[in-house]
Amino acid sequence: MANNWNLLGHEWAVDMLRQHVANQTQRHAYLFTGPPGLGRRSLALAFARSLNCPQPPLPGEFCGEQSECRDCRQIAAMQHPDLHIIQADQEGGTLKVEQIRELLKGVLLSPYQAKYRIVLLHRFQEANPSAANALLKTLEEAPSKVILLLTADNAEQLLPTIVSRCEVIRLRSLPTLQVEEFLREKGADDVKAQLIASLSAGRPGYALRLLEDESALEFRNEKLDDLENLLAASRVERFSYAEKLAKEKDSIRETLILWLSLWRDVMLRVAGEEDTIANLDRRAVIENLAKKLNLSEAKKLLNAVENGIGQLKRNVNARLLIENLLLDWPRSQ
Repeated sequence: MANNWNLLGHEWAVDMLRQHVANQTQRHAYLFTGPPGLGRRSLALAFARSLNCPQPPLPGEFCGEQSECRDCRQIAAMQHPDLHIIQADQEGGTLKVEQIRELLKGVLLSPYQAKYRIVLLHRFQEANPSAANALLKTLEEAPSKVILLLTADNAEQLLPTIVSRCEVIRLRSLPTLQVEEFLREKGADDVKAQLIASLSAGRPGYALRLLEDESALEFRNEKLDDLENLLAASRVERFSYAEKLAKEKDSIRETLILWLSLWRDVMLRVAGEEDTIANLDRRAVIENLAKKLNLSEAKKLLNAVENGIGQLKRNVNARLLIENLLLDWPRSQ
């Protein structure tokens, strides 16, 4: 058994959680924070295995991959009868109060098979206010055999009353070189490992998805090509693109996130932070835009995309939102 629960990075968090299990001082609720793809869910599931492994090789550990017991195997596959995973239907969606109420019907029952009933509330920042308030009562009166594990991008997105009742584990991005080496071990060549590690911003889960899912990298390339083409496009062409993208409801948010990463690179370049840009293969367009903008203008364009991502959750007119974004972009020709 690897001494870091077979996880990449976050050694300090693993050590702390391992001690909680070994000393039987685990809390009734934990909140794992950090950006998507950082390993929040993987760490939470490893913690669940350490809590419920019936024959751990050492206190706070769990079975190795070759000899894992039924409990460890089922938790790793997210199919354990005492593991409940609650999340919005899709990333960027809404976790609804009905989902929390349905959960609460069974959470008070004793564990069916394992030592603890584990409830994983993934991306809890997507919970609507009613869902958050419905969970609060359970946090205040959690049964002794129930452990609640929440994940969120950051604690500030949640009700302070929820955060105060959790042990907060603030995960940090990994060094780019560590992710790069991880990708080489997974079979990436040097050029691809360097690019994906840079794009991942220290998030090994996201890096692995880009490596293993060719369509994810293709989608990223397509949308950044669109951005570059739009810079040279007329107002009519930009409006036409906005109409087209607005119809692709499942990909609007992901597109804006990719655009956000490039405008962030532009702002960093304008600020003289050239060494920290993520989109290494887009250096030419980043340099071109940096020459046309001052720092205030670059920040304004970045903030506009960031605000647009937030507005999508409020059911705004997507076409109008995209049109307004594109109208403010500079012309490259």
